[in-house]
Amino acid sequence: MEYRFSDTIDSFKSSAVREILKLTQGKSIISLAGGLPNEQYFPIEAVKDAFNRVFEEGKQVLQYGLTEGYTPLRQSVAKHMERKNIHVGVDDMLITTGSQQAIDLLTRVYIDPGDVILVERPTYLAAIQIFQSHKARIISVECDADGMNLSDLELKIEQYNPKMIYVVPTFSNPAGKAWSVERRLGTLNICKRKNVLILEDDPYGELRFGGGEALPSIFSLDKHPEGCGVVYTSTFSKIVAPALRTGWAIGDPQVIRQMARAKQAADLHSSTMDQQALHQLFQHFDLNAHIDLVRTEYEKRMRQMVDLLHRQDWAGARWIEPKGGMFIWVELPEHIDTEQLLKLAVEEGVAFVPGISFYADEPQRNAMRLNFTHTDYAQMVEGFTRLDRAIQKMLQTV
Repeated sequence: MEYRFSDTIDSFKSSAVREILKLTQGKSIISLAGGLPNEQYFPIEAVKDAFNRVFEEGKQVLQYGLTEGYTPLRQSVAKHMERKNIHVGVDDMLITTGSQQAIDLLTRVYIDPGDVILVERPTYLAAIQIFQSHKARIISVECDADGMNLSDLELKIEQYNPKMIYVVPTFSNPAGKAWSVERRLGTLNICKRKNVLILEDDPYGELRFGGGEALPSIFSLDKHPEGCGVVYTSTFSKIVAPALRTGWAIGDPQVIRQMARAKQAADLHSSTMDQQALHQLFQHFDLNAHIDLVRTEYEKRMRQMVDLLHRQDWAGARWIEPKGGMFIWVELPEHIDTEQLLKLAVEEGVAFVPGISFYADEPQRNAMRLNFTHTDYAQMVEGFTRLDRAIQKMLQTV
């Protein structure tokens, strides 16, 4: 048989993170690469109890469900979103198979081949893969520690007439940035004025460090849900467990209806069993207290990694201490190519993600993403010892 794959297959490039994780399988390699939550904080007993409660309802729990999602869960999520000053009903929401599916569904219904999508520089690599698979043209907007450069955003909108922008403004993957309120409002105002839809991806917003008032989502800053210029998506992967593969999208009912039509063609509906269990979790488990525990523990790990970074003799290395999330973005001296460094690092027994993976265009070659949530402190210390050996080897050859 001679297989004749579509041209689209060329856009499905293998994820750098997945390839790196393969390298670590069955070997004594310490991984600082994956964006993995820590299993130590999964609420196993609460999830078990939730599924037991689901099965007490009888055989109907195994039946097909609504494409839009289990209605009681949508009601629970809507109530949870009120903490973020987001006030929506079930018709403004779609339950998805992880937030990554929400990105794909919106792209399916909103983007035609050749349409321009603006993204941060750098940005989430899976979003780049999705946009490429739909043959969108992806253009990066310059960013700093406070978010998108508003002047460059306006310039790129004038120059490229984009249909949508994709942003992760709260503890972004990979850079760990938290946009200022001024940049959030500025981006919203510019995009509303220019009729450019904002896709706001918020998987890490609950993982805020240091207490204090939460940063507002861009969605919450706009009139919503009807006529809103933002589609908001989030996930249970970081606050409960990724294996449940359950996320949600919120937006104007017109947009949500079209995304539901695309989802019907994709998978009919997300796992109703998992959705029902999550609803039971909301009803019988203090999810907010659990989130507080997770972010407290993650903040400790972040501070441990920052302390290790300060101890290294990597002349010219720079990073921003994240205010939340799961990652630290490290920029090494310009002459160090982290893609080449990774090869030396794996030989030493440690892995990270080279920064080149997170650029839609003109990649920065001297950056790397480090994850601080999954590795315990003893492994983190040893991982940095191995990484330092790899960097020192590279410094001797450049």
